Amino acid sequence: MMDLLERISFLTKWIEKGSPPAFWISGFFFPQAFFTATLQNYARKHIIAIDELKFDFKIIDEYSLNEITEKPDDGCYIYGMFMEGARWNSTTHLLDDSNPKQLYTEMPIVWFIPKKNRVTPVDGIYMCPIYKVLSRSGTLSTTGHSTNYCLMIELPTNREQDEWIRAGVALFLALRY
Repeated sequence: MMDLLERISFLTKWIEKGSPPAFWISGFFFPQAFFTATLQNYARKHIIAIDELKFDFKIIDEYSLNEITEKPDDGCYIYGMFMEGARWNSTTHLLDDSNPKQLYTEMPIVWFIPKKNRVTPVDGIYMCPIYKVLSRSGTLSTTGHSTNYCLMIELPTNREQDEWIRAGVALFLALRY
């Protein structure tokens, strides 16, 4: 019930005050469509084919949500994700081991930045999956999208990807089923 009330509040503010500077991604029923729309807006603005675009990611750990007062020129700020199996270290600005007895940690704001013909880095990152819920499983819907999996996000790290994969590191939009 609390999630529903938060969603209504988020959407009501959006309707009454216009597009927010940062988006509560957990509040969307179908976040994959929001990510596609972000790429479409960029493609239309810069008159390029959407197929030529990929997201770059910047973790905004130096500001809190209340300090974000303006939208970025391109892309969008996202908040409301939770990490399992690791944590974001705001001191080193890298993925780090979880603190003892901490199953889930809140991920800082992430800037999703559309880039033309972007090449994904091969090292220095962990390709972290984002799921809607903790089950990590889903089925393909009629749109061809998973009902649970959203996308992969690149998180900076000074370790090999295999270490984070073995730890089961993933981001989630909700900590309840």
